[in-house]
Amino acid sequence: MSNLKGRKVILHDMCLRDGMHAKKEQISVEQMVQIATALDEAGMPYIQVTHGAGLGGNSLQHGFAMASNEEYIEAVSSQMKQAVVSVLLLPGLGTMKELQSAYNAGARSVHVATHCTEADTSPQHIAYARELGMDTTGFLMMSHLSDATSLAQEAKKMESYGAHTVYITDSAGFMLPDDVTERVSALRDVLNPETEIGFHGHHNMGLSISNSIAAIAAGASRIDGSVAGLGAGAGNTPLEVFIAVCERMGIETGVDLFKTMDIADEIIFPLMDHIVRIDKDSLTLGYAGVYSTFLLHAKRAAERFGVPARDILVELGRKKMIGGQEDMIQDTAMTMAKERGLLTQ
Repeated sequence: MSNLKGRKVILHDMCLRDGMHAKKEQISVEQMVQIATALDEAGMPYIQVTHGAGLGGNSLQHGFAMASNEEYIEAVSSQMKQAVVSVLLLPGLGTMKELQSAYNAGARSVHVATHCTEADTSPQHIAYARELGMDTTGFLMMSHLSDATSLAQEAKKMESYGAHTVYITDSAGFMLPDDVTERVSALRDVLNPETEIGFHGHHNMGLSISNSIAAIAAGASRIDGSVAGLGAGAGNTPLEVFIAVCERMGIETGVDLFKTMDIADEIIFPLMDHIVRIDKDSLTLGYAGVYSTFLLHAKRAAERFGVPARDILVELGRKKMIGGQEDMIQDTAMTMAKERGLLTQ
C-alpha cells in the first residue's frame, strides 16, 4: 500500500466516550479534562466526550456517569486550544433538545448513530445538527450485518439528510480487511466526492489497525480510535499504534506520535479498571459478531446466572442482537441457565 504515502487522514479519539464503557461510565470531570487537554496538546483534531451511550445515555439500562453530559462537555471544551469536541447521538435515546444543550456546552461535532439498516431514523437529527452548524456525521453501527450494496444505500440516505461524513462502524470488531475494502468502496461509488467516509473499528479480532488502513486505501479519510484502545470489548483502534503505522507508511495524521504514546502509558493505562485487551470473551465478540458494548453486561449476567460469558455472547451473536437490546442479555442468560438446570424456577 505504498500508494498511501502523502494521504491525509483526520483522527477522532473515542477514549472519553467509548472508553466510558470500559470504565462502567466512571470517569470524573477532572480526569476527562486531564486526558482531553493532553490530547489537544498532542494535536488530536477531534475528541468525543459523552456517556458511553451518548446523549441521553444516563439511565438505569446504560448506567449513570459521574456527571451530566453537559458538565463533561463544558469542562473539556473550555480548555481546548485546537481540538473540536464531539458527541454521540442515537435517535430514540438522545433527543434534539439534548443536542442543543450539548452545542450550548461547547460541542461542535456529532456522530448521529443508527443501526446499519435504519438510516431513516436519523433525518431530523442530522438536519438539526446541520442547522446548528455542527460537523455532522452519519454513523452506521454493526455494519458487518449489512452487505456492501445495502450499506451504500443507507449511507446515501444519510448524505441526503445532510451528513458531511458517513461512517462504516465495525461495532463488533467482526470485519476482515476485505470486508472493509468492499464496503468503503461501495460507499465511495455512490456518495458525492465532497462527502467524506469514516471508519470506526474495534480490536476484538486484532484487526482494527489493518482494517483502518484498508479503509484509507479504499477512500476513507476519517478514522476513529482511542488512545491505549480504551473502549468497549477489546477496545477501539489503539491510536498511538495506528499513528506509528501511519508514520511508517507516510500517511499524514498531524498528531504527535510520542506525545500520544506518553498519554497512553502515563494517563490511560493507570486509569483502567481492567487491562483492555483481547481475552476469550472479547475475542468471542469479534468471532460471533456481537456488539462490543455487550461485553461487561454479559460478564455480569454470567456471574448472576452461572452461564459462561462466552456462551452468552455466542447466543447473542446467533440471535443477531444489536445495540439497544442490552436488557435482552439478562433474559438470554436466564433462559440458558434454566435450560442447563442451573435455575429451579
